[in-house]
Amino acid sequence: MGRCLIVTGGTLDIAFAKEFLQQRPYDFVIAADAGLASLKHLRLKPDAVVGDFDTVDEDILSEYRSDPAIVFEIHRPEKDETDTELALMVAARNGCKSVDILGALGGRMDHAVANIQLMYQFFRQGMEICIYDDRNRLYLLEGRKVFRRRELYGKYISFLPVTEKVEGLTLKGFKYPLNRKTVFLGTSLCISNELSREEGILEMDNGVLLCVESHD
Repeated sequence: MGRCLIVTGGTLDIAFAKEFLQQRPYDFVIAADAGLASLKHLRLKPDAVVGDFDTVDEDILSEYRSDPAIVFEIHRPEKDETDTELALMVAARNGCKSVDILGALGGRMDHAVANIQLMYQFFRQGMEICIYDDRNRLYLLEGRKVFRRRELYGKYISFLPVTEKVEGLTLKGFKYPLNRKTVFLGTSLCISNELSREEGILEMDNGVLLCVESHD
């Protein structure tokens, strides 16, 4: 299985989502709980639906449950995992290596923070995850990455450690360069950087960074 789309139950700008999906084909689509309502607005059929369904309209739920081609994974509301984590587990079981998530940032802040932190668990399993909304693209990285201006999601590029420290961080071709800097969890040092050239290079020796590409 290749690329997977997960639509969660957070606030989602449907106009943005329609434009976003026009150029992005997916091999597997998962609705996480109330994300099923967003998929209905997008006229997109899921391959799997997962959650406790405590926030899904009963008519929408019944409509999709009548389709035998859709796999439903129903959980009790009193559970250890969030619906987004359960959806990522379904993606992993189906061999998805690249996952885009919509609806993970809007709504309750505790869920938004948890969704960002969930990326680390599955990143360590070899899964590439991007969280999108209309202004931001979030993903994790380690080692080395080349940033090209034409490929950026927005003007600003921020880096936040998700491990205790990131060692040997070097930024070349950025407005605010670094040379083999050790950056610790809890700092805002690398917020709102920008490319100063058409390409920028990030290198690090150890650690994992959250990268946020954004625009106003």
